[in-house]
Amino acid sequence: MSDNHPEPGADMSAPVDISFVPDLDARQRAMLAEMGVRVWAPKRALERAPVPEAQEAAVAAPPPPPVTTATTTPPARAVAEPARARAPVAEPSPPAPVAPAPLVAPVADGLDWPALQVAVGACEACGLCRSRKQAVLGTGSRLAHWMVVGEAPDEHDDAQGEPFSQQAGQLLDNMLAAVGVSREGAPEHAAYLTQALKCRPPASRSASAEEAAQCEPYLARQLELVQPRIILAMGRMAAQSMLQTKAPLGRLRGQVHQYRGVPLIATYDLGYLLRTPAAKREAWADLCLALETLRGA
Repeated sequence: MSDNHPEPGADMSAPVDISFVPDLDARQRAMLAEMGVRVWAPKRALERAPVPEAQEAAVAAPPPPPVTTATTTPPARAVAEPARARAPVAEPSPPAPVAPAPLVAPVADGLDWPALQVAVGACEACGLCRSRKQAVLGTGSRLAHWMVVGEAPDEHDDAQGEPFSQQAGQLLDNMLAAVGVSREGAPEHAAYLTQALKCRPPASRSASAEEAAQCEPYLARQLELVQPRIILAMGRMAAQSMLQTKAPLGRLRGQVHQYRGVPLIATYDLGYLLRTPAAKREAWADLCLALETLRGA
């Protein structure tokens, strides 16, 4: 290479032919340096010298967009679709009421007196078992010709476990004594006392026909064990439950009925006789009818 310089006044904007400048490697440059030769190339050639690809890509890349501080507009909300008409949902039907299980009458067939007493004391065939203090089976001679059946135990019977106690029992004893009958004694002059219901209804209310039906097997078994010859049913409920009728007591009185083959006479309840002393005269007539029926049997 020579130390040539461009002439004064030369047009520097014109393209410069640099094809004569060889590409020198490091070894060649070292040899020329040992020889004292300075390598020179036109300035414009150096400006147009190739640049590395990474730098060229950086220069060619467009400038980044200017950063703006303006608040960006939030994306438009999706327009809600109009609600579609829904088919009416049928509400579930309320469950059908469950009918209570029918009451099942207890079985007393074949029970002797001790077993019958245990069965009555443990009976839960109806709701009366929840309000009783104790079940009331009966009292008196178990070989009697007379069988007196009342309606239900009262509070005194429930407490003592024996039917016809207190004032009602005293009235009954006097009535029976008038015809020569008592609770104990010879069978023809004795009476066995019991009631259609074996448990006291709460608040001394009247017993229902359903409740009386639950106790009927016990009463029937008592009848089989005693084998009376005459029955005195005292009270509307006692007479109706034993005769399986809804006839009023006024129509049942004064007649001879049958309960399982045994003559039955209906009369007033002892509680009614205590409240209505004038009715004792009619009850006396019923008692006389029972005595006549027994004698004529």
